Amino acid sequence: MTTTVGSVGGSPAAAVPDFPMNRAAGCPFDPPPTAVAKQKEAPLTKVRLWDGSTPWLVTRYAEQRALLSDPRVSADINRPGYPLQVPLPPGGTGASFILMDDPEHARLRRMVTAPFAIKRVAALRPAVQRIVDELIDDMLAGPKPVDLVEAFALPVPSLVICELLGVPYGDHDFFQDNSKIVIRRDAEPEQRHRAQRALLGYLDDLMGQKIAAPADDLLSGLAGRVTAGELTRDEAAQMGVLLLIAGHETTANMIALATLALLEHPGQLELLRDSDDPKLVASAVEELLRYLNIVHNGRRRVALEDIDIAGRRVRAGDGLIIANDLGNRDPDAFPEPDRLDIERDARHHVAFGFGVHQCLGQPLARLELQVVYSTLYRRVPTLRLAADLGQLPFKHDGSVYGVYEMPVTW
Repeated sequence: MTTTVGSVGGSPAAAVPDFPMNRAAGCPFDPPPTAVAKQKEAPLTKVRLWDGSTPWLVTRYAEQRALLSDPRVSADINRPGYPLQVPLPPGGTGASFILMDDPEHARLRRMVTAPFAIKRVAALRPAVQRIVDELIDDMLAGPKPVDLVEAFALPVPSLVICELLGVPYGDHDFFQDNSKIVIRRDAEPEQRHRAQRALLGYLDDLMGQKIAAPADDLLSGLAGRVTAGELTRDEAAQMGVLLLIAGHETTANMIALATLALLEHPGQLELLRDSDDPKLVASAVEELLRYLNIVHNGRRRVALEDIDIAGRRVRAGDGLIIANDLGNRDPDAFPEPDRLDIERDARHHVAFGFGVHQCLGQPLARLELQVVYSTLYRRVPTLRLAADLGQLPFKHDGSVYGVYEMPVTW
């Protein structure tokens, strides 16, 4: 659906499409055609959100990186003009640090940076490999077909993040069920707020246990900062919710969706499966992150000052939606962007964002995906889809894209 308004984007009565936009039927890996058309027209264009607001959609790679690293652009969800994905709860939100600006963002982020440092994450590889192998063993020993999401894609990152945080994996049904509601765009506001409160209450209770009896895990580290007066207990619980949701939802969807993409590109799957070169595996991870880019509703920002960019003037208070899926398909940054090529150098993609707010957990996500992509297809060389592509339930209704179910056999 589009609407017309006067003098939007510099042209009278310009057509303003609704956002988010729909993907084309039968093209589950590609950005929406309307968004691609807008990218060809201009690097910035106006779109209309659920609340009637008309923020800028930033469609091209260069402008996305420029704005994501511009100090005149704010990530603060409570600022006027911020392009909200869903209504805020009554009284605003106790936002996590990714929805704050420096210096508060930097202060809180520093408290959880160390466990995600590259060397610390690299030391987790044997543990991640063990988790992956055991889940494949269980899958191979069970009935066929099997839902790859439930049997493998979701448990891998859930087990890893639970071990890292110190969250009991036995509670995974609770936090996964509530996480799904939180990130669903079409959830009723009260339903979403109830799920958020449930997760926050769960992490607050767990934080109390860590304060009383600390262990060797990330939440215990935060509990120590609460005890030392560096963090409030509510701040620590909010950070726990963020890390728990981000730590399993995004990677789980990348495992399933990338597997589906490779099954639909058998030449690329064969190239990856038959290689023992870790550099090719790492390259495949980056290319699949670029090609799929599961954060498909864009990163949201608001301008603090007037900004002149790409022949446009973004006014102070204007909302910005950085459409990373479009940036990663920008032909000026990635030749033949709609072609999946695991030998491509795609390391400069913006799937993890850019600038001071780029994804904290990206070293862990890369490690998990490298282990999965180098193990699953080799151990199950005849893996294939057990349903028609058009029958799969894709996550068009959430802020994280993927599939709800993916039956496979071998």
